[in-house]
Amino acid sequence: MHVKPVAPVFHRCVAAGRRLADTWAGSPRAVDVLTALGCLGLMALDLPGLAAADNSLSGPTAAVVLTLGCTTLLVRRRLPWISYLAALLFIGWLHELTLIQFALYSVGRFRGRRAGILATLGYIAFALVMFWVPGWPEPQGQTLSGFLSIVVPIGALASAVGIAAYRHDLVRELTVRRAESAVFRAVQQERVSVARDVHDFVGRELTLLTVRSEVLSVRARETPHAKDFEELADTARRAHLVLNEIIVQRGERASTPGVDGLPALAEESGRAGSPVRLAMDEGVHGLSPLRQAAVYRVVQECLTNAAKHAHGETIDVSIAADGPRLRIAVSNALPARTPGRAPVSAGSGTASMSERVRSLGGTLTATRTDDTYEVVATLPRG
Repeated sequence: MHVKPVAPVFHRCVAAGRRLADTWAGSPRAVDVLTALGCLGLMALDLPGLAAADNSLSGPTAAVVLTLGCTTLLVRRRLPWISYLAALLFIGWLHELTLIQFALYSVGRFRGRRAGILATLGYIAFALVMFWVPGWPEPQGQTLSGFLSIVVPIGALASAVGIAAYRHDLVRELTVRRAESAVFRAVQQERVSVARDVHDFVGRELTLLTVRSEVLSVRARETPHAKDFEELADTARRAHLVLNEIIVQRGERASTPGVDGLPALAEESGRAGSPVRLAMDEGVHGLSPLRQAAVYRVVQECLTNAAKHAHGETIDVSIAADGPRLRIAVSNALPARTPGRAPVSAGSGTASMSERVRSLGGTLTATRTDDTYEVVATLPRG
């Protein structure tokens, strides 16, 4: 009977637990639970006073009441006003100011500046009214100025921190949306670029087909096939017109270079401080213009990213055209000073490069090891 070693099983269980803990710890629900427990822990320090002097609650009853009040923080993201109302109840009944701090922070954090300010003013007004109630606050000799010196800073500070966090969330969300918008624009621009390349290359072939058909039509004018050649020329002209209508031209531009432009691209990268070792099969020169343009764009973007994040490191570029697939591999060493950052960013350039490859039925993957980073793109040759 084979018994599995205990150590590997234990390590797998530990790793699974760690992954679960990392996933749960970063969730908003976990933050809310920890917030409620933290508030309960702070209010638990007041349990002896609540049981002895402030009101008629016993120790166990006070613990239950405080726990119920803290549970309102579990819905502070969607319903922060519930914890706010519970905190006002605690002020009037238990003379407890801990929950209001968490409640004001939650209102400011999840409802914004206006709600935070209104909640703070309401809290100060409520506390001021309670000050004039006989027997509240304790001790009896506390003055109004001394009372407000405690109440006002507590509410203002908690609300201000919440509002600042709310503004930070807005800025972060705006940054994310701008990044997504930049990626979307890059993908759209790359699609337009691919369409223009299609127009350039296919349009050129249609033009040659039209001219060739017209020449053959003239030569076969006295033969039974003259009409067939004329129809073929008309069909080629109509196809060219349809292509022009589908793909909108937006100004003059140079066509995307092919693989013949890669040596110059590698030389330019070397002059900028990132030398390139270029290895390219001879069969690459026989690829279609669209695939040559894709090869050029992939290598160009990889060189740009490598120079940006691994400046000075040698970049290896390999383009193999063996079999039915075309393989483009670009790799470079990672600088020792920035081991935690990938040399290829997840920005718009990478998105456009991926879109170019996908548009031709290929795939693109990026692999990072401890000391190297490699981008591999595969395309069908046909």
